[in-house]
Amino acid sequence: MADSARDDCDQRNIVVLAVDTSEHSEWAFDWYGANFHKPGNKVLLLHCPENYINATTMSPGRVVELQREVEGKSCDLKRKFIDKANKLGIEAEFKVEAAEKPGHAIVEVATKNEAAFIVTGTRGMGKIRRTILGSVSDFVVHHAPCPVLVCRHKEK
Repeated sequence: MADSARDDCDQRNIVVLAVDTSEHSEWAFDWYGANFHKPGNKVLLLHCPENYINATTMSPGRVVELQREVEGKSCDLKRKFIDKANKLGIEAEFKVEAAEKPGHAIVEVATKNEAAFIVTGTRGMGKIRRTILGSVSDFVVHHAPCPVLVCRHKEK
């Protein structure tokens, strides 16, 4: 039994940290790194690019152009967040998950990877906008298989 308990302690905790190009995402990463990260955690930086490519109504050339644009932005984002993680000594991996609804993808990736917890930012929408548009952080909080840390950046 002692060996079993030791094996559990040796496992790395997977932290799914949702990232995008917003300042809210960057603030959530910075807050996590400064206040919540533990050396045993491995951070899975998850990016779900907005799906605005409609192959049925666009020319093939335009579809290819938009795919390259999305790939370029994802590469830039990967470089940015992996560099930030390296500077803080955080073990991190970057994953892009194409999804129509980012909240669903975040929950699915956390489930598949048996995440210990999820970290996400929030844009701080009001009740009406959140009700009409939906909120990724609200969806994740209500459907996640693990605890969720929502980092809200309050303006000064």
